[in-house]
Order: sequence, then structure tokens, then C-alpha cells
Amino acid sequence: MTVAAETMIHPSAVVSPGADLAPDVIVGPGAIIEDDVVIGPGCRIDSCAKIASGARLGEQVKVSHGAAVGTEPQDLKFSGEETILTVGDNTIIREYVTLNRGTIERNRTVIGKNCLI
Repeated sequence: MTVAAETMIHPSAVVSPGADLAPDVIVGPGAIIEDDVVIGPGCRIDSCAKIASGARLGEQVKVSHGAAVGTEPQDLKFSGEETILTVGDNTIIREYVTLNRGTIERNRTVIGKNCLI
């Protein structure tokens, strides 16, 4: 017998209707997921993590408590342009890590597969 995995979103999490979550994503308490976010199959977003607009998470990515993923770059040249952050499959983003989007120069920040950050 095959049982389909189901997205589990804690009642205190805030998930934008403009976010694209795979059917089996787990979102913990107090997490925030903004518009224009794509989260792949098997991902887990722990408590109080923020996944900001422009973030693209591959499969089986784990975002730990308090991490900020896809936030605006810490670059004085950044002027609000649309950029992205891509995180490869099977990557683990530990507690309180900040991963910013790219700037206009390259338009993206890319984190590879199977990384521990």
C-alpha cells in the first residue's frame, strides 16, 4: 500500500498563497514563507525560519530554526531588483544561517547540492 505524503503546515506558520510548495513539505511553527518562493519535494522548514521572495529550494532541503533564506543582499549597490537564491538538493541549512539573494551583477546566488551550511 502506498500512502501519499501530505504537506504539513503548523497553524502558527505564515505561508503566502503565492508560494509554491511541493505536496510533502513540512513547515514548522512560526516559519514565514513569502510570495515567489519554490520549495521542492521532501523539504523541511523548521520553526521561526524565513524563506523570502526569490528563494528556490531543491529536493530534501532542511532549513533549521531561525535561518533566513533568500533575503535581500547585504550590498549597497542593491536597489530592489528581482534576484534569486537557488539551494541544491539535500542541502542542510543550520540554525541562524543567513543566505541572501544575488545582486544585479549575476542576478543569483547559487548553493550547490549536498552542502552543510
